[in-house]
Amino acid sequence: MNVKFNQKTHILEIEYQFRDVEEPNLFRNIYPYNEVPRLVFNHRIVPMNVPERLYITDTTFRDGQQSRSPYTVEQICRIYDYLHELDNGSGVILHTEFFVYSKQDKEAVLKCLEKGYDFPKVTAWIRAKKEDFEIVKNLGIKETGILVSCSDYHIFKKLKMTRSQALKQYLEIVSSALEAGIIPRCHFEDITRADFYGFVLPFINELMKLSKEAKMPVKIRACDTLGLGSPIPGVALPRSVPQIIYGIVNYGEVPSEWLEWHGHNDFYKAVINSTMAWLYGASMVNTSLLGIGERTGNTPLEAMVMEYIQIRGTADGMNVAVISEIADYFKKEIGYEIPPMTPFVGDNFNATRAGIHADGLMKDEEIYNIFDTGKILGRPPKVIIDAYSGIAGIVIWINRYFKDNGIDLQVDKKDPRVQKVKEWVDSQYQSGRNTSISDDELKEVVKEVFGI
Repeated sequence: MNVKFNQKTHILEIEYQFRDVEEPNLFRNIYPYNEVPRLVFNHRIVPMNVPERLYITDTTFRDGQQSRSPYTVEQICRIYDYLHELDNGSGVILHTEFFVYSKQDKEAVLKCLEKGYDFPKVTAWIRAKKEDFEIVKNLGIKETGILVSCSDYHIFKKLKMTRSQALKQYLEIVSSALEAGIIPRCHFEDITRADFYGFVLPFINELMKLSKEAKMPVKIRACDTLGLGSPIPGVALPRSVPQIIYGIVNYGEVPSEWLEWHGHNDFYKAVINSTMAWLYGASMVNTSLLGIGERTGNTPLEAMVMEYIQIRGTADGMNVAVISEIADYFKKEIGYEIPPMTPFVGDNFNATRAGIHADGLMKDEEIYNIFDTGKILGRPPKVIIDAYSGIAGIVIWINRYFKDNGIDLQVDKKDPRVQKVKEWVDSQYQSGRNTSISDDELKEVVKEVFGI
């Protein structure tokens, strides 16, 4: 057993050794494949280690395009503008990444670079091939992601290599990036199914050596490719997000500012896993707008803006209201259907159908609204009118309609005109209707009853 003095913790610690293996370690006790994956516990609890600075990074133009039709150059440029407006000079939205292979990819990159924005920075994503660095270098991009798959599922089954062969190839590629003066961001694909102590940490140790020699950062992106990571304390590796992040920072001696988490939502844990990555030592969490990404999607960028504010107690200058503008753009200009119950951006995220909730909102919206969504997101709470909205829901809807249309009139439940509107609503459902009343329908009824 080798030991070394850890420059991070300032004590002697075990030096984790690279392990080459003849057969892949597929962690069948955790991932049987013919059954749902298992959560195995080792009861190891690691301490939180929140970095001084927290950042949000974006993959809307890379992973976000792998699950939908490609964006046009014009759409990419407009979305990039929105990201810049959301960041608002704060530097929190640190960078976004682009494909660089097609003519359209390159045109989009160049147009976004021409904008001269400090944030988010334009970065690339390339394959682990030397010729790809020439593309990045010619475009004038200073940082690029490089795919370095780290689980035996990928090394043995996809790449058809041994661990030693993969390690050799990866280190050569990273060296090429450093020689070209480009900051490499190593994407440790499938880290939640990888041999952490036998491959991941020894690989990271070699990368940190290259970094010191080149006097340039070598960044690490820990990729939860299948969304298998778990935030639960005491869960064993390779699924434990706290242990992965803690291990990379403390045993790999990777500065928090060089460490990023990239999660997927296959088990509904994209947001909480990203938050845990922040809390346990990663400065950066990678996201996509509206969570659009492969399969169940990536961590939604807008969700991490809200997580950031909750952790820090401030937006640090971000213009949070731009989130609503982004959602409107995706719906109206791109034609993307946002599920209505989606937090912060869905049509119904701060809407109620229940009469008892509507009555509470009418007395004080703070009773049933998560925060002042009107002030912060430009989206005040609303009601959806159906058979269960009650007269309170109708009053709120009518008063909101008057306000939105500049009409100086507010009504209450005792107004006989409101009673007439409710009678019309009731008649719809007495006749067998089973859908909610649309805003356009209700507008016409209100206009007629109120003589507007």
